[in-house]
Amino acid sequence: MIPEIKRKKIISFVKREVVPAMGCTEPIAVSLCVAKATEILGRQPEKIDVQLSANMLKNAMGVGIPGTGMVGLPIAIALGALVGKSEYKLEVLRDVTPQAVERGKEYIAEGRITVSLKNDECDKLYIETQVKAGEAYAKAVIAGDHTHFVHIEKNGEVVLEDTGTRKDGENHDGVDLTLREVYDFATTAPIEEIAFIDEAGRLNSEASRQSLLGNYGHELGKTLSRPLGRGIMGESMFSHILSATSSACDARMAGAMIPVMSNSGSGNQGIAATMPVVIFGRENHNTDEEVTRALMLSHLTAIYIKQSLGRLSALCGCVVASTGSSCGITYLMGGSYEQVAFSVKNMIANLAGMVCDGAKPSCALKVTSGVSTAVLSAMLAIQNKHVSSVEGLIEDDVDRTIRNMTRIGSEGMNETDRMVLDIMTHKK
Repeated sequence: MIPEIKRKKIISFVKREVVPAMGCTEPIAVSLCVAKATEILGRQPEKIDVQLSANMLKNAMGVGIPGTGMVGLPIAIALGALVGKSEYKLEVLRDVTPQAVERGKEYIAEGRITVSLKNDECDKLYIETQVKAGEAYAKAVIAGDHTHFVHIEKNGEVVLEDTGTRKDGENHDGVDLTLREVYDFATTAPIEEIAFIDEAGRLNSEASRQSLLGNYGHELGKTLSRPLGRGIMGESMFSHILSATSSACDARMAGAMIPVMSNSGSGNQGIAATMPVVIFGRENHNTDEEVTRALMLSHLTAIYIKQSLGRLSALCGCVVASTGSSCGITYLMGGSYEQVAFSVKNMIANLAGMVCDGAKPSCALKVTSGVSTAVLSAMLAIQNKHVSSVEGLIEDDVDRTIRNMTRIGSEGMNETDRMVLDIMTHKK
């Protein structure tokens, strides 16, 4: 059993990391920063200058913005200034209307927005916004976390200065965890204390359902659920997991006005940590309590891994979230802690090194690859089959195995990250 004091810290931690979001969190965080600066300015800005870290720029370039039918940063920035409300946090564009989109298009056409790469040494998650109207200006900076403001000023007067700026990848809540503690918490905490995680299942299931009512992104979810997909993949629990997960991702990446429950600042990670567990639990006839505990195990595993990986990196986040869902599925199969650890090792042996080349509609393909591996890894783990310590990144200690993967993502792939951004910004 986890001591009560630590249990409460973990609950607080999860509630901070698993929150609703509408749209891809990188452009939405930029929109949030612009909205805050505009509120501080007190009137509609005439000019907006945005500087971003390379990782933020990469993840905000090619994704749909909710309610606009448009892709990329300019419309997210314009709408942040015109209708964004910072109190909504990652749902900052909740009040977008067709009229607002038309005003946003005019704002862009008038050349009021500039976006550039922050050349100084900065956090991987960094947004700096300055808005101007006449001689007046306001500035806002987000760093380390999609909603964490570290600096706000107006006309030279500092309104907020966070001297304890959080760095991407740091444990911000002081909750040191091991995979064993993650498992023990999820499987033994009083059910009423962790039942809030069921909202992730409800919200992301609804996003998956609504996605099938439209034509979003590359329509991977629809493709898998159509006769062609059923003919190839069959009518099985496995195909249902892939279809439900990719459907929600299709809608989110295409900019649908559909909220999802995110994990560690990513809606796709929230989807990948949720939908496989929900579908497996339903079709395997697990009890409601078992599904709740499996969801908590999945989400907390993803959060735990992201603590050492960081919010943004060259490593695709679906690897992390799908590792969580593999743990949840293993638990629903009746797996022990040892078998859950086996599923983690199987996941890392297979998917470590999958490159993140920005947020975009084709993320549905990567999420589906991760989720399919999650099911395979759980199937092996429940039979006590796992990748051994003589193979690649895997060690006997599962926590050290996790660190090996996150070191590659946060340190070893930095040059890969730079090359990916260079390719993305120099296409002909």
